Amino acid sequence: MPNKLQSFVFYRWLVFAVTAVGTFMATLDSSIVNVALPQISTNLNSSLTLVQWVVSAYLLTISCLLPLFGRLGDILGRRNVYTAGFLIFTVGSVLCGMSGHIAFLIGSRIIQAIGSAMLMSNAPAIVSATFPGSDRGRALGLVGMIVALGSMTGPSVGGVLVDAFGWESIFYVNLPIGVIGFLAGQIILPQEKRYTKEPFDYAGAILFALGMTCFLMAVIHGEEWGWLSTIVIGLLCVSIIVFWAFIIHEKRVQFPMIDLSLFKIWAFWSGNITGLLSFMAVFSNTMLLPFYLNDVLHLSPWQIGMLMTPFPILLALTAPISGYLSERINPAFLSTAGLTTTTLGLIWLATLNATPSIWRIAVGQAILGLGNGLFQSPNNNSVMSAVPPAKLGIAGGINSLVRNIGQVCGIAIAISIFENRQAAALSGLLTPNVNQQIAAFLHGYHTALIVGAAFASTGAVLSFIRRTRLHSKA
Repeated sequence: MPNKLQSFVFYRWLVFAVTAVGTFMATLDSSIVNVALPQISTNLNSSLTLVQWVVSAYLLTISCLLPLFGRLGDILGRRNVYTAGFLIFTVGSVLCGMSGHIAFLIGSRIIQAIGSAMLMSNAPAIVSATFPGSDRGRALGLVGMIVALGSMTGPSVGGVLVDAFGWESIFYVNLPIGVIGFLAGQIILPQEKRYTKEPFDYAGAILFALGMTCFLMAVIHGEEWGWLSTIVIGLLCVSIIVFWAFIIHEKRVQFPMIDLSLFKIWAFWSGNITGLLSFMAVFSNTMLLPFYLNDVLHLSPWQIGMLMTPFPILLALTAPISGYLSERINPAFLSTAGLTTTTLGLIWLATLNATPSIWRIAVGQAILGLGNGLFQSPNNNSVMSAVPPAKLGIAGGINSLVRNIGQVCGIAIAISIFENRQAAALSGLLTPNVNQQIAAFLHGYHTALIVGAAFASTGAVLSFIRRTRLHSKA
């Protein structure tokens, strides 16, 4: 069937549609669970500390496995790994919905995350291989748009489902989507040639997973356990040692899990670093803005959702255009403009006071969406176009991993700065009044956003340098 479909002019867009379904479903489930945690905690009689592992286990598993499944896609075929991801994700989702105990739910989330990693790591590679260079930017721009839409719409979709049908519904809704995605993948996706018959690097995979687990555990729980606590410092030290051992192993082994020579490619290396800084910057606001709208402005959940929608709307409108333009001009021009715009958006939001007009908040979100849309598509195009076809799978896995790490680190740093500055503003006040509490909140919020703006501006400078390097190279 795929051979017959390939004769149609629109065939590549059918391939894109299949990857879009998997990408949206995987990214949606990374954020949709958050709104259901209180109900899950009550229904399964679990503490909030324990129920947080429903999120943490999913995130840790994905981050550990993204490069692994990207590499397996290069070895076994991306269609095989990608479509298997639909099945595993769907099975995990059904098991999550059937969970009657918190331990069973956490275990089911790990199964779900395995499928998600298979989808997220191979979707960019399939798109990059399907679309030629002249159209790749537009296609990857749409992928970036879908990733953002999945991440940003998760809480609102989850809220509606939980209110109407209970927390189990956020998992059962994946069943028809997963089955359709698997069948569509079997029918539509091409059975590409295997680029290599190299053996898989199991030792490298274990070292990478161990190092990433220790690092993310320290980052995720750093504020809770204390950044200078023995356990956090110990985890960070272990992660450094293990990653050092991983790099040595990868340099010595004949067929490494991650080809470190990819990082010698300037466009690949610099694109991933700027991508990391971009997600760290954006998620400094994504985490704290809902608390500002709820605790300071006392808005309803519906109003909060409405005020956050300008971000995905502007991103959805901008990303395809930016991707199209990246096929015709140096992508670094657009990525620099995008990160500069993101910087301005965060500075704009850092001027909000206790009684802002609603339009100021909406405009700030729109500026961030515009900046993110300008940046993501050209940056993804630049990164994926820089690697040889045989390495697209591992390149896609690393690209998705950078996104996850950026989100985690951005949230962790923002919360730490916010709570530190808020506590400093309240120090010495035994019984602070409402105005003092609001002032302390704003001080912490504004400081966190300025740090986020610093991340974005640093990325803009790096993108500008990359523009010069790419231009001179051309």
